[in-house]
Amino acid sequence: MSARLIYVMGASGVGKDSLLGYARSRCRNGRIVFAHRYITRADGGGENHISLTDAEFDLRADTGLFAMQWRSHTLRYGIGIEIDQWLARGCTVVVNGSRAYVPHALERYPAMTVVHVTAPPHVLATRLAARGRETRDEIAARLARSAPFELPADVALVTLENGGKLDDAGELFVDALMQVAHG
Repeated sequence: MSARLIYVMGASGVGKDSLLGYARSRCRNGRIVFAHRYITRADGGGENHISLTDAEFDLRADTGLFAMQWRSHTLRYGIGIEIDQWLARGCTVVVNGSRAYVPHALERYPAMTVVHVTAPPHVLATRLAARGRETRDEIAARLARSAPFELPADVALVTLENGGKLDDAGELFVDALMQVAHG
């Protein structure tokens, strides 16, 4: 097994957290590890994250404790530098990233594999409404600004459609993680 970074991304509501939870419960061999995110948002919503205040986030950022960090939708997100130690020890590391941050992540981890999770717009709207974090108008605006993204041609990309049953997409996701880890 080779050490690789797997960068999972997709629009809000595509089910990244559900897929990550599904895979975490099935990839227990110790060589595939799932990084949590540090977020300036309260706990909840099923996401594997550590909640920080803005001051706590600033302190960690200022002392170099993040391998990656970005802002999105008024929140701040970070991935801890512990992932570098995991990679150095031969682990395959899975992170929940941001589409906008991909170019920066590629600068630091040029051999990473990107997993782009997608879902049809009507599925996204339903999922976002069920979370209860945004109004109907805010959801419509979010869906309207969904921008296409492009990666450099040499970046390993896996596209995974998650508009149906979690088990179906989850198994495809686990298979993709195993292929990268053993590739």
